[in-house]
Amino acid sequence: MSETPENIHGTAITVDGIGLLFLGPSGSSKSSLAFDCLSEAKLMGCSSALISDDRVLVSQRGETIIAAGPGSIRGLMELRYSGIVSVPHVAEADLHYAILPVSGDEVDRLPPDDEVAEVTPTIRLPAIRLPLWSRFPLSLIFARIRSLQTSG
Repeated sequence: MSETPENIHGTAITVDGIGLLFLGPSGSSKSSLAFDCLSEAKLMGCSSALISDDRVLVSQRGETIIAAGPGSIRGLMELRYSGIVSVPHVAEADLHYAILPVSGDEVDRLPPDDEVAEVTPTIRLPAIRLPLWSRFPLSLIFARIRSLQTSG
């Protein structure tokens, strides 16, 4: 159990109380996909907010995984080639799923059953792969969440 936050590279958002942590190397479109999800949530009338972009402080309290953002970048997102924008944000929120951006040239079209992402050496989250070309990324994520919940 990790009550001391670990600083990881990623982007975290919350949509209708579901915490999503976008993971991947620099330049893998984490921020852009998260921004698209926040925009789609707004269009759908869902509550949504940025937790943190680029640096996420992740900790575990009991069974709950928490994400927070450093104060110096709170509410700010870097949208590559467009600049840094201010977006609605929260200081911290629970995390539920890790989102893994994938390009169209991936060999495996279907993810492994019960895929899990290692967030820190002691924290793992159920993983959802998200194609970079997805026109409605949040709808795809919600469809996958429903599928995981009914199969689990």
